[in-house]
Amino acid sequence: MMHSPTVLIIGGGATGTGIARDLALRGVDVMLVERNGLSSGASSRSHGLLHSGARYAEANRVGAEECIAENRILRSIAGACIRDTGGLFVQLAEDDPEYFDEKRAACDEIGIETTLLSGTEVRAHVPDLTAEVELAMWVPDGVVYPSRLCAANAADAEGHGATVHPHAPLEEMVVEDGRVERALVGGEVGAEVEPDHVINASGAWAGRVASMAGIEVGMAPSRGVMVSVAYEGLGPALNRCRNPDDGDIVVPHEEEAVLGTTSVPVADPDDYEQADWEIETSVRECATMLPPVADAPTIRTWWGVRPLYAPDEQASDRRGISRGFTTLDHAADGVDNFLSIVGGKLTTYRQMAESVSDLICDKLGVDAVCETATRPLPGAEDPDRLDEFIAAYDGQGPTDEDVSGRD
Repeated sequence: MMHSPTVLIIGGGATGTGIARDLALRGVDVMLVERNGLSSGASSRSHGLLHSGARYAEANRVGAEECIAENRILRSIAGACIRDTGGLFVQLAEDDPEYFDEKRAACDEIGIETTLLSGTEVRAHVPDLTAEVELAMWVPDGVVYPSRLCAANAADAEGHGATVHPHAPLEEMVVEDGRVERALVGGEVGAEVEPDHVINASGAWAGRVASMAGIEVGMAPSRGVMVSVAYEGLGPALNRCRNPDDGDIVVPHEEEAVLGTTSVPVADPDDYEQADWEIETSVRECATMLPPVADAPTIRTWWGVRPLYAPDEQASDRRGISRGFTTLDHAADGVDNFLSIVGGKLTTYRQMAESVSDLICDKLGVDAVCETATRPLPGAEDPDRLDEFIAAYDGQGPTDEDVSGRD
């Protein structure tokens, strides 16, 4: 059976499902395909930090501004897809106080709320913090449960006419006369698709998908490990206040803490080493902030692959690559109806989706405005319903399986 959607979206992570929702709410006919269940790529294999933007404030003002704007939007629309924990940037005795001051000043300039706390004051909030904490800064970080977030976006997209196929891998694209004429989709679709437009929202796999259309996209993926340990009652997310490095984030869950992460270049986002040293380093470094996690039982360990976009340089230290996002219109590469959305972060998925949806609607002559910043996600205030969405789309990932995947 031949399918002819107006827009075919490749990739069922946060960005892809966000695009499907945005376009469906604007009345556009959408088909989304994913190969291994929703959010099976980077989205549900992250540490799940809802960024305030403070992590990037002094080094990437635009990225920080995007994060704080989307942080506020998600608090208003996402309900039980997120958890408002607050966050702390902590300065240890060995850390550079000038870096702390620079970060706080940048946050103030951007409009990211901060509160300064002494070592004594911050340990009143988190008694297990090391005595080496000399100063801390409270910021509006939080926790995002990506399995719920992606599934809720998909459910709303389908509720407004989209079709979502969680087990339908893209197998081939046929480009003729400067357009993607056909896409062969396997799995539950098992058919050729003739879309008017194709959006590549496949994250770290964006280069591979683009190559099917004869286009090169300069992805520079990197892997990172997350280690979830048994630890109750942490409260705020913890960030080491130093230049980003291995093992500098602790994300609180209800009965666990997620420790992370590393950054190691990978050539193939489907085939990479998972090294013990990454686990050991993350635990050791996170324990410099929160000593009890060094001996806490490990519940689960997983790796994710960051969808970094670096067309001009393949840096060996990929922490220096911008976490901003880029929308690529491949008309400039000779394929008129093909777009890629690359880079970005889970926190900014909605803005990424709005950006590419605006471009598609401009091409289609659709003048409907984006509604996703003000319209609550379905089931947002009903965790059980959100978890039913996850089951329906086979969308459970390791990031939040202790919360959304429990019996």
